Amino acid sequence: MIQPTYLLAAKSSNGSAQMIRSTLIIALVFVAAFLVLFAVDLWRKRGKRDGYRLRSSVTAYLMLLPAVVLAFIFIMLPILYSLGYAFTNFNLMRPEKTMNDFVGLANFQRAFEEIRDRGTLYHAIINTLKFVVGVVPLQIGLALGLAIFVNRPKPGVKIFKVCFFAPVVISLSVTSYLWLSILSPSETGLLNSLIGIFGAEPHDWLRDPKTAMLWIVILSAWQGCGYQMLIFLSGLTNIRSDLYEAASLDGAGAWQKFLHITCPGLRSTFVFVLVTVFIGACRVMIQPMLMTGYQEHTVTLSYFMYYTGYRDYSVGYSSAVALLMTIIIGIITFVQRRVLKEK
Repeated sequence: MIQPTYLLAAKSSNGSAQMIRSTLIIALVFVAAFLVLFAVDLWRKRGKRDGYRLRSSVTAYLMLLPAVVLAFIFIMLPILYSLGYAFTNFNLMRPEKTMNDFVGLANFQRAFEEIRDRGTLYHAIINTLKFVVGVVPLQIGLALGLAIFVNRPKPGVKIFKVCFFAPVVISLSVTSYLWLSILSPSETGLLNSLIGIFGAEPHDWLRDPKTAMLWIVILSAWQGCGYQMLIFLSGLTNIRSDLYEAASLDGAGAWQKFLHITCPGLRSTFVFVLVTVFIGACRVMIQPMLMTGYQEHTVTLSYFMYYTGYRDYSVGYSSAVALLMTIIIGIITFVQRRVLKEK
């Protein structure tokens, strides 16, 4: 039965009003917590009496307030809503009916069943693992190699820095479409034209399950290594040059200098780059979305969550998968830092 437009509008407005009320309640709790922390901090500073000034403390918190408000609106609030939706049957097309439809752990049970039955979620996990295993060492290795290459007082090095960093400032959408023309399945595609010189037949690289994820890994490592290059470069500049001079006097070669001076000097930088690249790799979505579409051999976890939440309108199930993904990434990141013994 088709419902009148005014009834649909009324239901939608009821759902919006309910969401506004819950947002206001969360905001009030957040403001109260912020004020309590503010008061406790002022009381502790007042007790020390070491150059304490009330005006300076209030000014500092007022300067911090805009960043806190933005973090609440764009980070904390979505996380809290997603956490709540994970235990409901919330559907974008029926928000007024499903917002309070508590289903407990049913969404998580559905996720584990889909993994057991090797459904789309199973393939999304496998593809994400393939991407992470491929892109993390490749991107970090490229970034470190480029940083060592440009960390030399040679003429023209600044030009290389700009060239290596240029892909980072280009949008991933533009980069993906650029590589689409390179990997075009037709004979006019750049890659097929090159291999055609040697008599090879044109190949559809992105439709082939054996090569599609490989090229997405290569694209992502090429596009992102310039940013990590700058981070490694900043770490290299902090290593004392006299250490290399002393090693040269002792007869150490380039590999021995790298192993015993460069690597220990970049330990903290390496841990930071490893964690950030790993987290970014787990969230890959734009590249497979634009280059292959929703295909079983390239769908990733982030792409699966987006498709489930905004194309199938199943926000509850999508939020449950997001929560599981967040927990797993957090555990792996914690283990990485504990193993590498970095604070």
